[in-house]
Amino acid sequence: MTSMRAAPCEAVAGVILAGGQSSRMGGGDKGLLTLGAKTMIAHVAERLAPQVGAMAVNANGDPARFSALGLPIVADTVSGFVGPLAGVLAGLLWARALPRPPRWIATVSADAPFIPADLVARLVAAAEEAPCIPLARSRGEVHPVIGLWPLALADDLAAALAGGVRKVLRWHRRDPKKRLNFVTTEMINLPDYAHNARFSLIGQNAAIAKFVREAWDAIA
Repeated sequence: MTSMRAAPCEAVAGVILAGGQSSRMGGGDKGLLTLGAKTMIAHVAERLAPQVGAMAVNANGDPARFSALGLPIVADTVSGFVGPLAGVLAGLLWARALPRPPRWIATVSADAPFIPADLVARLVAAAEEAPCIPLARSRGEVHPVIGLWPLALADDLAAALAGGVRKVLRWHRRDPKKRLNFVTTEMINLPDYAHNARFSLIGQNAAIAKFVREAWDAIA
């Protein structure tokens, strides 16, 4: 599937989620692993920036490690590294405080350097077709941290986190008014070899990274 570049959407602010503990990779910032000449989070920022009206990074700890991006760094407002929903909430609260708040935030993980150039446009189209929270999907696998979130749900999410909810889909199941209607939108089709690299890990292997970059150049 070929991605088409879309004009920036002023109704959407972008939030790169880099606040996790990267436990599956032995800790550290997986977004700061390099892919080619850039870090993975730099690739993410480069692809997301043209699609949104404003952009920030959700990260905990020393914000200086992301200073090269030149973006606002927004820490979780919920303590204890409770998961990506805390980053979504931090992004919603940051966007709500902007001089011209957007309608939604689009969240993307810091280790997803190959998001489509029209990802936000696809998510917005899904949200406007029917009330929902669109989430990205690739090869049938849902990516719950790559999605579009209305600012109007910030307080509901804060209450859910306070009540112990930690997973996106569990939040949906516990919604008594059924306002959280999640749908998925196909994000990307990479060749099998590239997909099996699980792009959160490709920065660790130069050969795989080279293959994936060449594969992406061929289909982007």
